[in-house]
Amino acid sequence: MPDYRDDLRLAHVLADAADAATMDRFKALDLKVETKPDMTPVSEADKAAEELIRGHLQRARPRDAILGEEYGIEGTGPRRWVIDPIDGTKNYVRGVPVWATLISLMEAGEGGYQPVVGVVSAPALGRRWWAAKGHGAFTGRSLSSATRLRVSSVSRMSDASFAYSSLSGWEDQGRLDGFLDLTKAVWRTRGYGDFWPYMMVAEGSVDICAEPELSLWDMAATAIVVTESGGSFTGLDGRPGPHSGNAAASNGLLHDEMLGYLNQRY
Repeated sequence: MPDYRDDLRLAHVLADAADAATMDRFKALDLKVETKPDMTPVSEADKAAEELIRGHLQRARPRDAILGEEYGIEGTGPRRWVIDPIDGTKNYVRGVPVWATLISLMEAGEGGYQPVVGVVSAPALGRRWWAAKGHGAFTGRSLSSATRLRVSSVSRMSDASFAYSSLSGWEDQGRLDGFLDLTKAVWRTRGYGDFWPYMMVAEGSVDICAEPELSLWDMAATAIVVTESGGSFTGLDGRPGPHSGNAAASNGLLHDEMLGYLNQRY
């Protein structure tokens, strides 16, 4: 099995640099925010963080390709770094601390590119999570000060905690009825949003989560953290990995049942 620990160490260095840049502008009164063509916001901090990460990668891994939310794809080859400089930009620009930099390394293989390293760094929460293929998933302050992640053992939907982002996307896709049926079947629901529900699934504090519309950079890092913690990460179509344009994550025990609800009237 390949050893991705050098790549994981690099991803931590990238996250450290991004954290410093994003925290420097968090809650800044003069933060510049624009609206992208898809009507989502982008701040100067998003752009600066991605530029910083790209610069580090071009020096440290010049042969690797880079795909980022703000500046697209650069380079070709079997290894591709996937970056979301600020996942949760709407929170960031409003001063809500639930946002993170997502950094993943994907490698070409059967079924296309698959994540082999992932780091999710949420500096305003003082939290970081990471994983490398075959080496498990962890949370902590650093590689040397970490706790291994394990998903929950909840096996009944009536005992499950379900996390999501919003209602609008489910309605737009015609999946709202199934989504609402799922919320009635579980023990508890909470709309934490963005990267956080996936990290809670990995930690075992949430049992299932799902989102109806996502991009690859939203999912690549979170997918490997969930799977390396013993969980399942698929699209709503059940296809493993971050390739379906949407996501469902769970402790594995409740995955098929969750997908059944979300697809039952679709």
